[in-house]
Amino acid sequence: MPHKHNPAYTHFRGNKISRVELIERMVVETILKSKMPNEKRSWGKIFEIKHSSSVIQIGRILAQKRGLDEEISAIVCALHDIHVNHNGDAKNHAQVGATLAEKILKKTKKFTAKEIKIIMNAVKEHSNKHLVSKDPYVELVKDADAFDCTLYVNTHDAYVYEKSPEVCRTYFDRVIRIRKELGLPHDKQWDTIDYINK
Repeated sequence: MPHKHNPAYTHFRGNKISRVELIERMVVETILKSKMPNEKRSWGKIFEIKHSSSVIQIGRILAQKRGLDEEISAIVCALHDIHVNHNGDAKNHAQVGATLAEKILKKTKKFTAKEIKIIMNAVKEHSNKHLVSKDPYVELVKDADAFDCTLYVNTHDAYVYEKSPEVCRTYFDRVIRIRKELGLPHDKQWDTIDYINK
């Protein structure tokens, strides 16, 4: 006997889904269908799915706290790593991803030119976490992305390894601000730009 679906919620099935559900589903499908094998990907498909989903939900929370459009915020967060999701390569992924995001949004025919511009700009700028933007959607996706990454084991030392001390300090200051905004306890690991696990 086939399973009867609850009509109150789509679970991302069918065509009667919202714009944000459409984009979220598209991102997961892009990851799953990507031809780039996992061993050649910068991060791996499992992390991409986990990270994308988490950043979207964190983005929703931050949008509510900041009085921003929750739908646009979630879509920005869904598309922020779309270039990586598509071909597995993280190099220059924000810049290239903005163009891919534009194509996806236009293809749906569900977004205005103004909305596409907001989303594209946020995707394009999300990797510049050492800079502070006046665009609240740019800052939201930077914060959601950075905060999610800090919830994985050894992120602190990975950042210390990958980034210059100056950039690392700006990342960690951002993390401290987000944790405070979300009412989380102070986490002293972000106070230092030295390795914690030697």
